[in-house]
Amino acid sequence: MSKVENIDCLIIGSGPAGYTAAIYAARADMNPVMYQGLQPGGQLTTTNDVENFPGYPDGVTGPEMMIQLQKQAERFNTDVRSGFINKVDFSGPIHKCWADNGTEIHAKTVIISTGASAMYLGLESEQKYLKMGGGVSACAVCDGFFYKNQETVIVGAGDTACEEAHYLSKLCSKVTMLVRRDEFRASKIMEDRVRNTPNIEILLNTETEEVLGNDMGVTGVRVINNKTKETKEIPCTGFFVAIGHKPNTDIFKDYINMDETGYIKYEKPGTSLTNVPGVFVAGDAADNVYRQAVTAAGTGCMAALDAERYLTALEG
Repeated sequence: MSKVENIDCLIIGSGPAGYTAAIYAARADMNPVMYQGLQPGGQLTTTNDVENFPGYPDGVTGPEMMIQLQKQAERFNTDVRSGFINKVDFSGPIHKCWADNGTEIHAKTVIISTGASAMYLGLESEQKYLKMGGGVSACAVCDGFFYKNQETVIVGAGDTACEEAHYLSKLCSKVTMLVRRDEFRASKIMEDRVRNTPNIEILLNTETEEVLGNDMGVTGVRVINNKTKETKEIPCTGFFVAIGHKPNTDIFKDYINMDETGYIKYEKPGTSLTNVPGVFVAGDAADNVYRQAVTAAGTGCMAALDAERYLTALEG
């Protein structure tokens, strides 16, 4: 039987939320232990250039920012571990968690910062240019600026897709919107907004066959009309995917209140509290609206401060 490790604060997941929580928790002498998760650094590690995070006048790459945040957390003696938590038991006053290597941890407080993963189409060409950082993105607000006065394509039919298409239309010379069915899933007001934007072209019943490009990045998209089977190529330099996000919260579903998609619900608005005392949430695991590095960092700070107050009350 493996030895049980008793700690004050466990942070599950890295990224801006987790690392910020770690910095605050460590400075408050909570001796936090962090498990980085399957994707150390979170979604930002797939982002080439970050130009909208305060304090970086010349911009920074996503991976570089995560390395700096990790170093800052470790400077205050956060125990940063590779690996992930794959099982939890929040049924009692002690929060029991198990790591992938079998380590059993009993934590007085737990901060969930497991984030959410953008959903992609799964095309080989899409993944190639995503990894290359050469024209595929799941965040128009993050990356739209890089396509100023250029032509872009966006896939999706919901409110987020409409919102992102409208955002891109202010920056790009033309936005082509690919909708798989013959109707939008978005609310009427959002659909009307894109339909009434002159430089947005909407193609219904249209699916992506392949993302086209060269060594420099994306040059176009080959699409197919799923009714007529007609194919055509659309020139573009940016290919945006807005078909949803999946929060990485499955292991908590037996204990933590979530919405139907899996986003964790705040027990009390304006805090990081969940329905389980001593368990807090930060970042995109609970945020299906903003999904920005800076808002994730802000909630990481809140979670650490809430956890510190909980510990203080516990120790009486």
